[in-house]
Amino acid sequence: MSGLFLTELTLSHFRSHRAGRVELDGRPVAVFGPNGAGKTNLLEAVSLFSPGRGLRRASAADMTRRPEALGWKVTGVLRSLHQMHEVEIWAENDAARQVKIDGKASTQLALGRIARVLWLIPAMDRLWIEGAEGRRRFLDRMTMSFIPDHAESSLIYEKAMRERNRLLKDQVRDAHWYSALEAQMARSGAVIQSNRQAALDMLRAAQAQAATAFPVAELDLQQTEGTMPATEANFLDALRESRFRDLAAGRSLVGPHRSDLYAVYAAKGVPASNCSTGEQKALLVSLILANARALAQDFGAPPLLLLDEVAAHLDAGRRAALYDEICALKAQAWMTGTGPELFDTITTRAQMFEVTEEAGTSVISAQ
Repeated sequence: MSGLFLTELTLSHFRSHRAGRVELDGRPVAVFGPNGAGKTNLLEAVSLFSPGRGLRRASAADMTRRPEALGWKVTGVLRSLHQMHEVEIWAENDAARQVKIDGKASTQLALGRIARVLWLIPAMDRLWIEGAEGRRRFLDRMTMSFIPDHAESSLIYEKAMRERNRLLKDQVRDAHWYSALEAQMARSGAVIQSNRQAALDMLRAAQAQAATAFPVAELDLQQTEGTMPATEANFLDALRESRFRDLAAGRSLVGPHRSDLYAVYAAKGVPASNCSTGEQKALLVSLILANARALAQDFGAPPLLLLDEVAAHLDAGRRAALYDEICALKAQAWMTGTGPELFDTITTRAQMFEVTEEAGTSVISAQ
């Protein structure tokens, strides 16, 4: 049996979970329980099987169950296509997160080569009406699902830009101080732009090829100011030409960090920012599903999907349609809700777990 899914997940002193273990078979996973019981913490643990800081963007120290523990550990057995991997992720004494894959010390970036994880959480419901930074992060998460090395290019770019911005704030005018940093920014920035465009092309193709009950979004990558240079050489020239303007601003004003993801509700021709709350949620769900369909072709299996409080802003008809599309994809989707009735149309096709709080710790029970 191929595919991408967890067959076991074990938590130790992770947030509200003193200890927890679930056995899984690849079907969708429905997790229900009262608010504050620890449902989202379970999804956050799964999100750590991909590079980055997880769905809450929390530090390793923040994930430790306090005050009784000085660290935490998450272990999973992962089916990745035709291979099985044992993955251990942990942190001790507020130090950075550590990873082992099949008993060998590894890096977070290596997780992106064996797993693909996408998520949709309530904090993203305002994605279309808040700042561009959140939309860039959303786009980069999708891009990284197709191109795991995108994370490394982003890290290189961010580090070089921070150092360049420090020079700008200090009003350093000697061109020699900027040359190496701008070369790094131009090289990695051009890769970031190319990766993002490739991801958008795959998303557009996935939306065009499949019927869905959710609204299709027309997507475009725009600059908040000016234009993004088309090549590495052009970007390097743009950085040099912008240096005096950047000195006045005290920061870099050109590059992929100034990009914005623009979306239009295709059937209505209405920008996503002007849609209703329910339409905005439906557009997000549509993009996550399109991303999953594209990955099923590109990677060879659909990703792990983490859908926290997915029923919010979806009526009963759209909830049922979502569950049908998840099952058609054969994706292991982890979904949370306050009660089992929210999953009534998928109960026989999913594994059901209840999360409750007992004696100050989260308890996971199979249903």
